[in-house]
Amino acid sequence: MKFDPEKHHRRSIRLKGYDYYQPGLYFVTLCIEGRLCLLGEIEEGEILLNAAGELVKEIWEALPVHYPSVALDDFVIMPNHFHGIIAMQGGDFSLADAMHRFKSLTTARYRQGVYGGEFRAFAGRLWQRNYYERVLRNQEEVESFRRYIAKNPEDWPDDPENPMVCHPGAGPV
Repeated sequence: MKFDPEKHHRRSIRLKGYDYYQPGLYFVTLCIEGRLCLLGEIEEGEILLNAAGELVKEIWEALPVHYPSVALDDFVIMPNHFHGIIAMQGGDFSLADAMHRFKSLTTARYRQGVYGGEFRAFAGRLWQRNYYERVLRNQEEVESFRRYIAKNPEDWPDDPENPMVCHPGAGPV
């Protein structure tokens, strides 16, 4: 199919005119391509990370080492997606830079695990092309997203990212 800019354009989900280099708190969501449950499973409302999920956790927690003006807040790794609150405290890199590093490192290390027979293979990309982000504007929003993160494993049976919700009867992916 030939490229048609009227049909094949990427719409930015970023806040128009917002400077993502400035200090701020952000809620981010990243999803595994195709909603594959590669990072663990939920049992009785608790996330049980597998080795791949532990790898993602390790890389997320190391972001402040690579980016000293990044601070991490609450986060949760779900079977096929990730939610976290990240504080960008100014500097010469943006939220997009930090998310790019996170996705690149997790993908490279996950691929090593696939080649070593430790992780389940995936086709194409590990993560979906973009990520969702919301600028948290006040403490009330921060607290609301912290509650959302904490309840996410408990709410998995009704989560639209859960393949069993989207495709009932399909079985685990």
